[in-house]
Amino acid sequence: MITLLKRLAILTAIGAVLYIFFAFDLGQYLTLDYLKSSQQQLASLYAENTLAFLGGYFLIYVVVTALSLPGAAVMSLAGGALFGFWVGVVLVSFASTIGATCACFVARYILGQTVQERFPDKLVKINQGIENEGAFYLFTLRLIPIFPFFVINLVMGLTKMPLLTFYWVSQLGMLPGTAVYINAGKELGQIQSLADIVSPGLLISFALLGLFPLIAKKIVQFIRTKRAGIEYEK
Repeated sequence: MITLLKRLAILTAIGAVLYIFFAFDLGQYLTLDYLKSSQQQLASLYAENTLAFLGGYFLIYVVVTALSLPGAAVMSLAGGALFGFWVGVVLVSFASTIGATCACFVARYILGQTVQERFPDKLVKINQGIENEGAFYLFTLRLIPIFPFFVINLVMGLTKMPLLTFYWVSQLGMLPGTAVYINAGKELGQIQSLADIVSPGLLISFALLGLFPLIAKKIVQFIRTKRAGIEYEK
């Protein structure tokens, strides 16, 4: 159990990071405009200091997701644009899941009552879903963006789901969406002129971004049907 002193220390650290982020307007570096205008510079830094750049990107992504700061989607696109598909998928998948788990931990042990009061309606729905379907409900929430990413992280912290279960289910459930974003970022990073904006690869990638929730919903419905059939046979 976390002592009051440790809670205060964690809250102080979080407050300090949030203050720095907003006081120095660091959010301007997590926008699509900045990504496009600085793409060549970032690519050069990556080529010259590969490991340090990858480590810095990973750490920043964890902090952004852990503290629910704006910019995670743009960072996913940046991962595809700078690192390519496979490296981008691995980095973003682990960084986003670790950050989400940190947010869940904070909600559970530090901000439990505050989050419960802030999102009471969503908490009731999620608790009912977990009670009825267990970890599969979290998998569904990760696969289909019914609720905002940060809300799921915080509200799940108020449930009894083990953090380890939260981690691996989140990693598995978010992986398809991560791949779609990284692929879109990869195509976005190849834009050199206005003509490239209408390239087939880019159009397909952004079409997938729009269609993904519908595809994911069909996948979940298929899995539910299979599970219901197996339970009926038993």
